[in-house]
Amino acid sequence: MNAILIAKALHVIGFVSWFAGLFYLGRVLVNHAETDKIAPLVGNTPEAIRNRIKREVLHEEYSATADRVYRIIVRQAMFITLVAGSVMVVLNPGYFQAGTPGWLAVKLVFIAGMVAYQLYTKAKIMLPMRSGERPWSAWQLRLWNEVPTFFLVAIPFIATLGKAGELNYLYLGIGVAGFSFLVWRGAVAYGKRREVESGV
Repeated sequence: MNAILIAKALHVIGFVSWFAGLFYLGRVLVNHAETDKIAPLVGNTPEAIRNRIKREVLHEEYSATADRVYRIIVRQAMFITLVAGSVMVVLNPGYFQAGTPGWLAVKLVFIAGMVAYQLYTKAKIMLPMRSGERPWSAWQLRLWNEVPTFFLVAIPFIATLGKAGELNYLYLGIGVAGFSFLVWRGAVAYGKRREVESGV
């Protein structure tokens, strides 16, 4: 049985699961932040009492969900992706010489960016929110949750075209920048539409 092919399959499985976990985690954090819109909270009216209870329950639920997603999906998928990818390179160092010069190094830089994104999200957003802080607004978190899309688009193109020797770094940069701009414009348009619908 070909160990490199097994490692490659595990690498793809880990990569897909990693992105699924990151997107899900981002969505949970957005939902958590949006509990701040629950009102009224002040007073002893039935509605205010119900909303205080509702907000506390949701805080506990979203905090626990974010923790489970990170521990069970995101962290494990990252580990599988990195280990399987490392095994592929160790078993076939020719990856460094094959295809477009430098493609693997560029891919590793993007992977490092994903790891940094994940660690930052946990340390600066997820854990403070668990403690009751709101470091970012729901809108900022919504934009932050689009960052993995940047990696999702760039990395497969780098790997596929780079290994085939067809990667053009200029086109890659233009393509990624253009796609990122479209995602950003889409997010802004969505935000404005929600404001109109909610009457803000």
